[in-house]
This record gives sequence, C-alpha cells and structure tokens, in this order.
Amino acid sequence: MRVLAIDFGTSNTVAVVRANNGPARALVFDSSPLLPSCVYLDGNGQIRTGRDAERSALHDPSRFEPNPKRRIDDGAVLLGGGEVPVAQLIAAVLRRVGEEAARHLGGAPDELRMTHPAQWGERRRAALFEAARLAGLPQPRLIAEPVAAASYYTAVLGAHLAPGRALAIYDLGGGTFDAAVVRHAGPAGFEVLAQRGLHDLGGLDFDQLLVDHLGRAYGAGANPLWQGLIAPRDAAQRRQRTLLYDDVRGAKESLSRANSADVHVPSMDISAHVTREEFDGLLRPHLGRTVDTLLETVAAARLAPTHLAGVFLVGGSSRIPLVASLLHNRLGVAPTTLEQPETVVAEGAAYHGGPAPTPAQRPAPVSVPPYRPVATSGGPAYPTSGPPQMQPPPPVMHQAPPPPMHQQPVMHPPMMAKGPIAPPRPPVMTGPKRVWYKDPRWIWAIALINIIWILCCVCVYVLPESETDGGPGSTPTPYTTY
Repeated sequence: MRVLAIDFGTSNTVAVVRANNGPARALVFDSSPLLPSCVYLDGNGQIRTGRDAERSALHDPSRFEPNPKRRIDDGAVLLGGGEVPVAQLIAAVLRRVGEEAARHLGGAPDELRMTHPAQWGERRRAALFEAARLAGLPQPRLIAEPVAAASYYTAVLGAHLAPGRALAIYDLGGGTFDAAVVRHAGPAGFEVLAQRGLHDLGGLDFDQLLVDHLGRAYGAGANPLWQGLIAPRDAAQRRQRTLLYDDVRGAKESLSRANSADVHVPSMDISAHVTREEFDGLLRPHLGRTVDTLLETVAAARLAPTHLAGVFLVGGSSRIPLVASLLHNRLGVAPTTLEQPETVVAEGAAYHGGPAPTPAQRPAPVSVPPYRPVATSGGPAYPTSGPPQMQPPPPVMHQAPPPPMHQQPVMHPPMMAKGPIAPPRPPVMTGPKRVWYKDPRWIWAIALINIIWILCCVCVYVLPESETDGGPGSTPTPYTTY
C-alpha cells in the first residue's frame, strides 16, 4: 500500500509518502519540503507552481495568485484577463505533488489523504475532491488538521493520550492561525471538541511587521528608494522587493535561534541590524491574540488548561521562541514543539489509523525556554546575554505528557528589578570542628590557672611564718602553758 498524504496550506504545501506501513518520508521540492502554494498562469494557459510561479510573477503579477486556499470560496480567480476555477489552481499544485510522489514511490499512490481546517464545511471539502480528480489522483480521504496533528503526537512522538484525555493544538502557519482541542475517543479515534481561528494572522504577517519596522527607519520622508521596494512599478523593482522579503523571512527564522540578525535592504545597500528584543516587541500583541484564542477554545471545550494532557505546537511560525514562552506563562503548561513543525500535519495524516513508526524513527521534542521578563525600555523581553533561565527550572519537555495526578506545578519566574544586581555573597569557608582540649587558648588558660593556684599556696604558708619570726630586735612571744 502506497500512501500519499498532503497538507495543502495557505502559504506552503507539504506532502509525505509512506509505503507498506514503513516510515513516512517528506517529499522535497527545490531542495525544500515546503512547496509554495502559489500559482501562475502563463501565456499558453499552463499553470506553473511553486518557485517557478514566484519567478514568473516578477514579469507579470496579474497572472499570479499567491494563496489559492484563501480564494476557495470565490469559485474562480481572475488571472491574466480570464477567470480560472479555484479547483483548477489547487489541482495544479496537487498534480505537481503527485508527480513527485510517483517518482519517489516508483508508481502512482494507491491512497490519497488530504488535510483541511476543522471548521471547513461541505462546500470547501467538495472543492478538494474536485481538485484531486482534476489532478488525476485517487479520491482523497479527508482528515481534519488537528486530528492529523494529534495522530502525530501519539503515533510518531509515542506520547500516551489515554481515552477521554484532551490535547490542545496550536497551529500557527504562514497565513492563518488555528486552535483546537482534540479528545481521544477510544476505538473511534480522535474527535474535535472545539476549534477557533484567526484568518488574518500568520508568518506572512510577521514578515510584513518586520518590513514596516525597517520602513520607519529607512523610509522616512517618502524615500524614493524605499517606495520602489514597497510599491514596485517595474520588473527590476519587483525583483528587489522579492529579495527584501526573502531576506526578511531569513532574518525572522534566524531570530528563532539567535539574539540578532541582519537584513539587507536592496537598492539602498544597507544592512539593517535587528535584535530578538525588537522583533519580540513587534510580535507580542499579535501573538497575544493567538494565546487568547487558544484559551477561548479550551474554555469552549469546557476544560481548564490544567486538565489538558498537553499543548502541541505545529506550523512553521510556532517555532518562534516567544510563542512557547507566552503559552507557558499564560496556561501554566509547558508546550511540546519540534525542530521542524511544518511537516507535522502531513505526517500525522500518513500515520492516521495505521501502525506507528518504531522508536528509532521518532524525532525528539525540543525543550522550550521559559518566559523570563527583563527590564528594558520596550517592556519584557528575552535577555540578550544567553538563553533565558529561571529558578527553579521549568518542567523538562517530555515525549508523553505525565498523568494528571502526578503533574508538577509550574513555577513562574519572578520579575527582575531595574538597576544593577548585587553579586552573590561569597560562601563562608568552614573547616573541621576543633576538639576543645587541643585548642592552644585552653592550654594557656589552664597553665595560668595552675600558676595562680601555686602562688596562692605560697602566700598561705610563707606569710604566717614571717609574721611569727619577726624582725631583728623584736621580742619573742612567750609560750603559755595551760
């Protein structure tokens, strides 16, 4: 049995294949597991996908659609002066994936699994069926994205989710944010108890926040060079705009691992330095909305955060360190995240309802640094001297969440005061305890006491004798006989 699982996303599409219940393998497109979901209609009526579509858009943006998934309710999209059904645009992406899967598997897949947002209705799901048919792929088995993520959590990570226990899914992708609470329903599998979403927030919006931040520094006074980057009027300026956004995206990803990054601004020959503190300050209000949405979802499921078996972070933008820190701070639960959260949903769909991989094939979860506020002019942020720490240490990330009766309380770090911090007091060195009779001070004291006692004895015996004998010329005292 050859299985192809596809996570058709707003910004990127991820696909994995699995043959004969073996390990799932992510397909690679242009050296990346992420295939941009964009499309471009060329002059011959052919639809280009991925990086080819992005490059072609530099010459004629009117033929380019960056996010077909967002247009699924429109029915058709105007490209190059003509209307193209959205199902055909999605089919072009699926066809590209199917061709790569056939090369990897040595033949066409026997089963197709596709994921979709939990809130999608029948009309949107029907568009996926039609797109798969137009792409020449088998009729898909549709799986809700949070259910696929929960399948990954249990099958791939090996985490234990007992029947009746619930898992919160925090899915922050390139174009949207989705929150869901999924419960293990026993033999019936997983069921979605509640779901919420923000369709105007994702990694692309974070890129734009960083571009706007640079614009406040370098675009003052309607700088024509900067205006050419944000509102290009020809192919050359569009290429420079693409270079800018590519570098901004790279800096955003670097700031997930380092405390600072540089962004090259084309046409101005400037290298802008951005710190994680600055970036966190831009993101904090928006990420706060995602945390609020997740809390609303948990409440809609009639659960308290402490009753959750865990919080699982998926989607490429969820690897931003501030995400896990805010969740840990607000929910009191240490979330589980991975080094490559983009492929979680597709891999979970591949394993859904089938045997789990062997332990040797399982990726290890990544430890989440705790939220540690520091005093800065811009508000709490990560200290730039190194990774955040707290005392006592936070719960260690685990593959399986601990049973609820044995959960350890999460200790929140104290706020650090402004101003210099006094160095710790050096420890007092203590040696072994002395025996009193070996102490020289006691020896001298005993000797002095002995000398005084001897002097007292001399005085007692000598002084009376001298008084009896008298001096020269004295008259002896006569003895009296009774």
